[in-house]
Amino acid sequence: MAPRVQLEKAAWSWVETVKPEEIKQEHIELAYRINLPACKRGACRRNCKGNPNCLVGIGEQAWLGQIDENTFHNIDDPNSERRDKNTFVGLTNLGATCYVNTFLQVWFHNLELRRSLYQCHNSRAQEHNYEPQSICEHLQYLFALMQNSNRKYIDPSGLVKALGLDTGQQQDAQEFSKLFLSLLEDTLSKQKNPNLQTVIQQQFCGQFSYVTVCNQCGRSSALSSRFYELELNIQGHKNLTECITEFLKEEKLDGENRYFCESCQSKQNATRRIKLHSLPPTLNLQLMRFVFDRQTGHKKKLNTFISFPEQLDMGPFLEDPKCVYELSAVLIHRGISAYSGHYIAHVKDALTGDWYKFNDEEIEKMEGKKLQLGIEEDIAETVKSQSRKPKCSKGYHCSRNAYMLVYKIQGDENSDHSKTKVEVPAFLQRLVDQDNHKFEEWCTEMADMRKQSVDKGKAKHEEVKELYKLLPAEDEQYEFIPLEWLKKWLDDSTATKEIDNSIFLCSHGKLHPDKMGEVKRVSLQAANLLYERYGGGPRLDGSSLCIECVGQRCRVLRLKNQLNEDFKEVSNLIKRSLSGEGFWVGKASLRSWRQLALDQLEEDEVETKHNNSKTNGQGPHTNNKDLSEGPEDDMKTFNEDLVCSHGGLSILESERKLVSDEVWTKLRKYFPKAPEFNQNQDPCQQCLTLEQEEKDNEAVSKMMALDQKNQLLNLFHEKNRPTLTKWPQGTDVLYIVPLFFVEEWKKFIRRPTKSSPVSNVGNTLLLCPHGVLLISLLLAFFVLQTLLWPNEWDVISRLFIVDQPISIHCLKQTTPNGYTTQYTTQPDLCWECRESFLFQQQRDLREYTQATIYIRKVIEDKRDAAPEVIASSSEAEEEREEHPKVDGEKDPDFSQIMHAFSVAPFDQNLSIEGKSLTDDSATLGSLGVIPECIICLKADEPIADYAAMDDAYQGE
Repeated sequence: MAPRVQLEKAAWSWVETVKPEEIKQEHIELAYRINLPACKRGACRRNCKGNPNCLVGIGEQAWLGQIDENTFHNIDDPNSERRDKNTFVGLTNLGATCYVNTFLQVWFHNLELRRSLYQCHNSRAQEHNYEPQSICEHLQYLFALMQNSNRKYIDPSGLVKALGLDTGQQQDAQEFSKLFLSLLEDTLSKQKNPNLQTVIQQQFCGQFSYVTVCNQCGRSSALSSRFYELELNIQGHKNLTECITEFLKEEKLDGENRYFCESCQSKQNATRRIKLHSLPPTLNLQLMRFVFDRQTGHKKKLNTFISFPEQLDMGPFLEDPKCVYELSAVLIHRGISAYSGHYIAHVKDALTGDWYKFNDEEIEKMEGKKLQLGIEEDIAETVKSQSRKPKCSKGYHCSRNAYMLVYKIQGDENSDHSKTKVEVPAFLQRLVDQDNHKFEEWCTEMADMRKQSVDKGKAKHEEVKELYKLLPAEDEQYEFIPLEWLKKWLDDSTATKEIDNSIFLCSHGKLHPDKMGEVKRVSLQAANLLYERYGGGPRLDGSSLCIECVGQRCRVLRLKNQLNEDFKEVSNLIKRSLSGEGFWVGKASLRSWRQLALDQLEEDEVETKHNNSKTNGQGPHTNNKDLSEGPEDDMKTFNEDLVCSHGGLSILESERKLVSDEVWTKLRKYFPKAPEFNQNQDPCQQCLTLEQEEKDNEAVSKMMALDQKNQLLNLFHEKNRPTLTKWPQGTDVLYIVPLFFVEEWKKFIRRPTKSSPVSNVGNTLLLCPHGVLLISLLLAFFVLQTLLWPNEWDVISRLFIVDQPISIHCLKQTTPNGYTTQYTTQPDLCWECRESFLFQQQRDLREYTQATIYIRKVIEDKRDAAPEVIASSSEAEEEREEHPKVDGEKDPDFSQIMHAFSVAPFDQNLSIEGKSLTDDSATLGSLGVIPECIICLKADEPIADYAAMDDAYQGE
């Protein structure tokens, strides 16, 4: 089939030889393309929108032939979300909660922790409608679901909501681990069962001490401390043993870092190290991949490769040859940033010894060669590492993304069935059974929906096969059906609505010829069946072809073809001398009539149903204006520049031209409803009257302005003006008017025909809400008002309406030392407003959004420094917030100071006039920080005293 543009031209090719009044039925059918040959299947790559008889490529292909019933629905098999036998369940990622899911999987596989959690007393557990409320209760229920649910993955939103976590923001995983274990420890410590009170300590808590030895006298001092995880520096190390060795290595205390010995009663060189005393059954090793970068003020991730063993012998570090641990979990962070990325966990099943990878909802059992733990997560790393991946020996693993290793002490736990079997309590199992019941109901509902979709699809298949064969119109009885409706009818994913032909109607209520690309001609039999089953309308058949629209299009196309010729002829006729009766034409319209005619013809050509757009020259002239008011480009209708706002002939003779009857006749073909004015037409009488009134008003305004100027000449020229600073002699009273009144009055005097005269003085603007004079006016006198002489006030009172006289009086009284001068106002000054004004001034100093504040860094002599404690940066920040310094200094949020002085926020001590800024929640104003003030900054040096820091940790 020919392209759509060629079909369009062929449908109207006859207009060149046929006038509108000569149109016959054959021309109408040509315009509506009734007799175009129908396309055969396989002949068109896509549907021919220019051919109403083309019924291929509209979606019928999917229904012809045999169809698999699975195509009749888009509902997944609900059993795909059913948990397989002897498998673990996944956890739904709620947005950015993958770090939570990894720890939950690790803690769930800690059988002792799970067993203890189930044993927690719950006073509401036996209630019939029991639902979890506290964090501990939500964790109990979640673990019970993970153990006995029929679902393939569980939604942890109840626990996440109880924790108050932001699901859209990824938190610090290591901080979350610490805080959550601390929360569990606090919860379990309140249990009545003494065996539960210390579960967290028994599982995760170990003992070490800081041992300091004086080099002078040999005195040894030790400070014991507990730990729940060892934080190991990985920078510069290749394997786990090196990291542990550095953690325990001996450190020299000399120079400025010397140790104060109690025996020597002086500072002496010394050595200090950490000594391990006992390790917990579950040993958590935090690999410090996320460190604070002082240059940027943010955390960064270290992509250092670390090798770690499946069996970790801690005997050499503990002086206990039987202390051997087995790797039980590896937590992985994928990504290059410390603030984004993805967390997954590799966990060893305590019952079978098999390894599993937990990636939110996805769980993969790692068998055979797949047992690579952290290594496989490095394979997909997008950033190329500068260091080569080292080779791992047998029994070792290597990763640059592992950030936490979990080891469990070797023992015979697996041989003791009572220790490996964990039973879900009855009250939790009841909740699990309820959830399983809901899941089974959902599976049944989904299965029914799948069956209904299949049954509906099969019925639709039979309907389409039946009706599609009847669609082609092969005789004179036919109707038009929307193409988009036919496509939706054939699209199984779209619910078929009733047929709507209303959008294809022209202004005469019939089928618009321009809509032939959007409808298809079908047989009457097929149309009857479709309307019977789906309803709709209006129905469009052979009688719906619009002869009026065809005639209008014929006229438009013929005029478009004739436009260039008529333009040349009109241009020549205008140059001739006028003889006989003429017609007025707007000069702007005459200059642009060709473009206006082309625009009008194109508008007529695309006229659609309910199109109420005006023909040029017809309808209310809401945008009428003469040529002086706007450019010709803004003209919309022909001769609109002749029509005044009253609908009559404009009085501006310079903007119109008289043309001959012959010229007007040719123009009327293109603008049949344009306003017509012959040469005898009188201009608009209303406009003439208004023009005369305007001239009279201008004369009156000029006389008024001259009279007022002569009476107030000094005020107009600003000569001989009284002032408050030097009270004029010979008068005891001056009057006040607003400066705005004077400025508006001067505008009228200068341009009386362009400005409106001033009638009201408006002194009420100078009064406060209490009806008396504003005190603030005296503080900004020369900006807000003007002083008048008494004789000027008399003139003002006669010429203008005075709503409120305002005056200032000067009283001079004789005293023994001379005389004193006292000023009063009428009305009086408002002292209540004065107090509010002064209060607002002080408030403005303390509440501001844009001001300059200076920061000065104070450098003092360094005091004796203590050794640095080994702790993560996040932990150090946390402890600093929980235990402020003795001097109470703690900075508010001046984050830009860090970039100016390279001082991290937690090392900043800020003060103003000797007063420390310690309240983070206070406003700048309440702290006395006002514009242009100076804040002093003292920078903390890093603390390196293990013992002092441990005291802070233990709260001693």
